[in-house]
Amino acid sequence: MDTIISTSTISRELSFTGRSSHAMVAMAPAAGLVLASLAVVLATTLWTAAVHLVWRPYAVARAFRRQGIRGPAYRFFVGNNEQVMAMRAATADDVLDLGSHDIIARVMPQYKAWVASYGKVFLSWSGYTPSLCVGDHDMVKQILSNKTGLYGKPNPGPNFLALLGKGLVFSDGDDWARHRRIVHPAFTMDKLKMMTRTMAECAGDMVRPWEALAAASDGGVARVDDVGQQFVELTADVISHTAFGSSYREGKEVFVAQRELQYIAFSTMNNVRVPGLEYLPTKTNQRRRQLTGKVRGTLMAIIRERQAAAKEAKGYGNDLLGLMLEANSSAGAGGQKAAAISMDEIIDECKTFFFAGHDTTSHLLTWAIFLLGTHPEWQQKLREEVLRECGGTGTPLQGDALNKLKLTTMVLYETLRLYGAVIMIARETRADTELGGVKIPKGTTTMIPMAIMHRDEEVWGADAGEFKPDRFQNGVGRAAKHPSAMLAFSAGPRSCIGQDFAMLEAKATLAVILRRFEFEVAPEYVHAPAEFLTLQPKCGLPVLLKLLGQ
Repeated sequence: MDTIISTSTISRELSFTGRSSHAMVAMAPAAGLVLASLAVVLATTLWTAAVHLVWRPYAVARAFRRQGIRGPAYRFFVGNNEQVMAMRAATADDVLDLGSHDIIARVMPQYKAWVASYGKVFLSWSGYTPSLCVGDHDMVKQILSNKTGLYGKPNPGPNFLALLGKGLVFSDGDDWARHRRIVHPAFTMDKLKMMTRTMAECAGDMVRPWEALAAASDGGVARVDDVGQQFVELTADVISHTAFGSSYREGKEVFVAQRELQYIAFSTMNNVRVPGLEYLPTKTNQRRRQLTGKVRGTLMAIIRERQAAAKEAKGYGNDLLGLMLEANSSAGAGGQKAAAISMDEIIDECKTFFFAGHDTTSHLLTWAIFLLGTHPEWQQKLREEVLRECGGTGTPLQGDALNKLKLTTMVLYETLRLYGAVIMIARETRADTELGGVKIPKGTTTMIPMAIMHRDEEVWGADAGEFKPDRFQNGVGRAAKHPSAMLAFSAGPRSCIGQDFAMLEAKATLAVILRRFEFEVAPEYVHAPAEFLTLQPKCGLPVLLKLLGQ
């Protein structure tokens, strides 16, 4: 029975086989079309990759060579990134003498080597992106003073955007102008002077435990293991109060999350960026999304609470967030919604306030204490000035009095020159252009090495490597041979909007400390400045504080 096959069964099989054959014949052209399409896509992708990774780097390097601009050779895909990481690793354990301010070999070893080999203007490669180092002051002025948008902010990538948001720091063009109009009212000097009392109170809270420690010791001396960490918490407390009407404890989740986001951004800074990789479910990407969600949730709650208070006719408040929401509300009224900014944009500005508003100022204070602790003659000059202009510890600090602290201002500027928190500024050419007689193609990143330029003896004099606050006695514009030599707050229309806030906070904090203590750097301090997105002591800054009058 098993070997007998009926005629009807054979007919059915033949019929099925016939239909299948016809279907396969019909599918053959479609399959061929799909394969041909895939081949075209693959060929196009490979051609595009070859252009970006091989032909363009060769053509760009050749075009610059013809103009006398040279630099380290391009390496396929990675550019000079591996060289940079190797050079930084080689100097990571270097330690400077206490009186040395030559930090370039430690934090920018590649630029020290390349400037020595190729001059102040040279070409290097960040992956397959050309980077033109511009160490000429006239060329830098041309870049930073441009108002046409020709030199825009480079795409920072997802890790930096998670940290700072696309607020004033990274926005461009009309978006930047709109943000600036909304944020600017919060940074007028009249508004900042109103914050002086808060700044002084926060600083007073910080030094109170120091006073107790000093009073309890035999010699009236308190030891602070890392004054830099104390300043991080202080400036976080100040920005929490002045920007959001809260305290450091209430905003602590944001600061802790941003600290981890800062580590993620720094650790991936020299990675070659490949489009789409940020969407992969890697451990770093997942953690970044978690932290971003936490920051957004905290900021959203603060903003919603403020908006609810405004609806109850209580107003938005006089802190930075309130002033920004007030300005945004006014811009959006009367049919001018295009001038307002969205909720996401407000959150991005809050991210900037939280991070930039405390991180850079904390390091300014740390390095100022280091310099004053190693230059007691200047410390005494500043103490006398503070007591003369601001009075003793029982006299409340006033904004007008702080603005009279000329010597303190000079010391802070010299601190920023030698140990500025940001050591590099980047801009990207939006079109082919010419800069200082050099033709630059579209898409080139122009790198401005501020830390190197602040030590340029041709501009700052033979003592450029020394701590000499007197150079600023006639103002910033006359401190060097070039009027735009000081770049700590950048320059031009995109100069730092928070510079007056930072300087006022730094002066208030130093005034509080100088009225109460004499201080010196502890003997075990290791002078090893390190860049962790911002410049800071690698091993912390331990100090000894002697209570005055003891």
